[in-house]
Order: sequence, then structure tokens, then C-alpha cells
Amino acid sequence: MNEDLREHLRYFQELGVAGVSRDMVWRTRAEAGHQSPAPRSPEDDRGARLQPGLAPMSATGQSSVRLLKVLQDEIGPACTRCKLHALGRKQVVFGVGNPDADLMFVGEAPGADEDLQGEPFVGRAGQLLTKIIEAIGLTREQVYIANVIKCRPPGNRNPEGDEVERCEPFLFRQIDAIKPKVIVALGKFGAQCLLKTTDPITRLRGRTFTYRGATLIPTFHPAYLLRNPASKREVWEDMKKVRAILQGDE
Repeated sequence: MNEDLREHLRYFQELGVAGVSRDMVWRTRAEAGHQSPAPRSPEDDRGARLQPGLAPMSATGQSSVRLLKVLQDEIGPACTRCKLHALGRKQVVFGVGNPDADLMFVGEAPGADEDLQGEPFVGRAGQLLTKIIEAIGLTREQVYIANVIKCRPPGNRNPEGDEVERCEPFLFRQIDAIKPKVIVALGKFGAQCLLKTTDPITRLRGRTFTYRGATLIPTFHPAYLLRNPASKREVWEDMKKVRAILQGDE
């Protein structure tokens, strides 16, 4: 047994996972346009019945892939809309994953590793997020991951109000293009930004909200879990709820 597998098993044990599903629906990657483990209803598909292999189309007739590409081009590789471009950021970190994902994760802002690699959640917190995703039978390639802020704040400080104001419209357009069934807001900042509230994450997690046509579930940020591993069980409860919604059990 290699060390990666041992680490995965140790992590699942910490979460309280007693076993894994042998259901092939959860063990086989779905075809493009059908990423949910459970069949989608016509309402879930926004009235569009798709042929296998075809990406969903928006009301304007454009695919999610096309909408995201247009949005990324609009932001540009060297955005100067807020002051972060002059405060040491190396690049814009747009988002990554399946443009037709049923599950989307929203974090706060890129860190040092993300700023270097141009992809959200690739550092230690990102590795933990990958394990969380795998714990419900999915892969990073099957979900979509983004941040409220697309550029790294200096010293990994919290994004400031003017930075959020300039950047959050792009996140909203990402969500509208992808049309996920479930959004997981990672940590206080992501949840507060999406829900427009000042409530602490301890009051928000454990609850579900309706947001832009999706079910929004706030939970602790993976970086918080690295400092507070005892909270992994609470995140596992949140992720079981996510899995149940994706399977159509809730």
C-alpha cells in the first residue's frame, strides 16, 4: 500500500467514514453534461433536455464553456480594476474544473501557491479540499473551484471592500454560466460575501440557503481544518448533505 493511499484512508477515518460505496454511478466519471450522480429532472436542466456529450446551453444560446471563456478573456491576464494589481500579485487566478459541474466550491482569494500556479486551491489547503471532494466519490475534474477574489492580497490578508466590489461580479457570472446544483462556500469570507451577511461561519454552517438557483452550503475553510482538525467531522456532515442533494435524496 503506497503512502498516498494510506494518507487517504487515514483522512477518511478521521472524518468517520466507515466504508466506500460500490455503486458504479459514484465510481465512474459521468459524461460531459451529466455530472450529477443522480438523473436530473427537466427543471434541474432548466428546461433543456440534452443529448449525451453536449454541454448545456444558456438562455442566450451559448455553452457554459463559451461563457466562461468570454468572461476570462474579459477579465484579462493582467487585470487592473482594483489596487491588487500593484500590490505584488503575479497573475489572475480565474477558476478551474468542469464548466458543467453540479458542485461548485467558492473560497476567499488565492494564496502564494495559487498565485504562482494560476489555479485555486493547490497548496496544503487545496490538497485537503481534494480529499474532501474524493470523500464523497467525486474528483476535482468533476467539480468547479473558484474564489471571490481573483488576485492574491498581499500577505494573504483578507480582501478589502473595494476589491470585493470590483471582483465579485465576475464570480456571480461564473456561477450563472456553470449553473451548479450545489455551491459550497468555504470559510467565513466566502459565505459572508455570497450571503451578504456579517454572521460568523459558526452560525452559518449547518444551514442551507437558496442562491442564484442553487443550494448554498457554508462550511469551514480547509485552511481552518489544518489548524483545527477536530472540525473535520462537522465538514464531513456538511459534505454528506451535499452528496445527498446531488444524489436527489434531499
